[in-house]
Amino acid sequence: MKRLTLIFTFLNCFILGACHISIPQNFEYIPIQTSIFKLAVWKKDTDPNAPVKIYIEGDGYAFTRSGRPSQNPTPKGKLVRELAFNDPSPNVIYMARPCQYLKEDVCQKKYWTTARFSKEVIKSTTEGIRMIAKGRPVILIGYSGGAQVAGLCAVMYPDLNVIQLVTVAGNLDHENWTTKNGFVPLEDSLSLTNWSDAYADIPQIHYVAEQDTVISPKITQNFVSDRRTIHSVPKATHGSGFESVYSEIWAIGQVK
Repeated sequence: MKRLTLIFTFLNCFILGACHISIPQNFEYIPIQTSIFKLAVWKKDTDPNAPVKIYIEGDGYAFTRSGRPSQNPTPKGKLVRELAFNDPSPNVIYMARPCQYLKEDVCQKKYWTTARFSKEVIKSTTEGIRMIAKGRPVILIGYSGGAQVAGLCAVMYPDLNVIQLVTVAGNLDHENWTTKNGFVPLEDSLSLTNWSDAYADIPQIHYVAEQDTVISPKITQNFVSDRRTIHSVPKATHGSGFESVYSEIWAIGQVK
């Protein structure tokens, strides 16, 4: 048994590429094969009657420091894993984006650059959510570009039964984001701005970082119709400093 535990721990470290992250024993690694991509997923599923909270990873290591597309988009930051693996809710999922942690022939660089929010990506993510949720109500928590993915899945596939959307340093308007920063437009991607009315109908909470220099809080402020849903986190940056709101995020969807 000890040998199996050591092997399991080693494999998790190898897959994650971050051995300093502790993976709780009640989380199971399950790669999910969709019609296009295989998705790396870690899940804790203990209550068939409770909502399923799904944390969707950000864009990850999409570009190198020199500005070139990376060879491997697996995220180097720990924020989303830390949130998911410490969430005491009964049903919690950490879902990586396509081509993160797993390498496949279909993994072209466009899927973490210009096509990061493409039809293929949204379709595969939605299929993964369906297979995990099995008809139960869903709470989607999207970080950075994962917020765009979560929103697109919810508005394009209303049968997912998304009862709550939560964003953390979210990129809800990538067109505005690329224009303001002089980045190459994500020309192969869908845009949540085309479903803004449907998006507004879904209960939502947005956490923005006061000191975010990657995705300005104004992106969220200009997109979201109800400013009361936006919570500014003092001293937080794009990838850190959200610890003060962890408990709020963990409490979402829990039965009191």
